[in-house]
Amino acid sequence: MDQQRIDPGWAWAKALNISAGVKVGDTIYLSGTVAFDKDGNVVGEGDVYAQAKQIFKNIEEALISAGSSMVDVVKITTFLTDMAGYRDFGRARTEAFPKGVPASAAYATTALIKPELLVEVEAIAIVGSGS
Repeated sequence: MDQQRIDPGWAWAKALNISAGVKVGDTIYLSGTVAFDKDGNVVGEGDVYAQAKQIFKNIEEALISAGSSMVDVVKITTFLTDMAGYRDFGRARTEAFPKGVPASAAYATTALIKPELLVEVEAIAIVGSGS
């Protein structure tokens, strides 16, 4: 099976030489996704909920570009710079997965790629598994 690079068309990902993810067969592995808008600006500075909303929007865009959707997500891994923000993250996660959240893990980390970022999420999806 060949690997296919996932490219939702984010100019900032190209500029930073970051892959949105990889698709192998029906499995999609999304890289750590942060709260960047299409231009690479941080959305929701200081607000975990707003950042998480943007992250799930970005994850959805990446999945759609790979022929999948949010219902196909089977696992997410979350990194928070302050676990006190987990409740706000959890609210955004519940909204992003109204049919039930996928398997999840969350970890505290001291920093992310930019100091304004508070949360990062990796995702694994299997195309057609949630249909």
